[in-house]
Amino acid sequence: MPKLLGLTISIGVLAAVATWLAVSNITGLGLQIWAVFIAWACFFQCGGGERGFVTTVIATAFGVLIGAAALYLNGNFNPGVADAVWAGIAVGIGAAVIVLASSIPLFAAIPASVLGFASIAAYALLSSGANDITSVALDGPILTVILSLIVGAVFGYVSEKLAGILSAG
Repeated sequence: MPKLLGLTISIGVLAAVATWLAVSNITGLGLQIWAVFIAWACFFQCGGGERGFVTTVIATAFGVLIGAAALYLNGNFNPGVADAVWAGIAVGIGAAVIVLASSIPLFAAIPASVLGFASIAAYALLSSGANDITSVALDGPILTVILSLIVGAVFGYVSEKLAGILSAG
């Protein structure tokens, strides 16, 4: 079968499975399907294979941690400036840290780190349960988003392998 058809079938079927896992919450992890898809796309953007998997997991998790720090800074240190101004300052500092850290090979995938940052920000903005950004509980914002991103990277890896199997021969 042509490679594109193999990838089409692989991603289509696995996207249905990923959505079912997240929406049903059968895992009990509170997976966020949008974060799963973000990391899945990052996997391919980072080149796929084992290297793409590792890069995706590390860079998106790094972005989540920087984003969480920016959210914490925004919520806990506001030196008398307007909230929107202070939010911009906190995000600007976080973005600068991501770019500066890219000089370290482990954190060189700036787009994946930015998407990790955006994922924790989205979760915090969309979820009333994200009030305590520092929570390290399994259902806390940081671990929920990181686990969702890891699951997305796994789905990316599996979809690539399955597409290869379907396309072989």
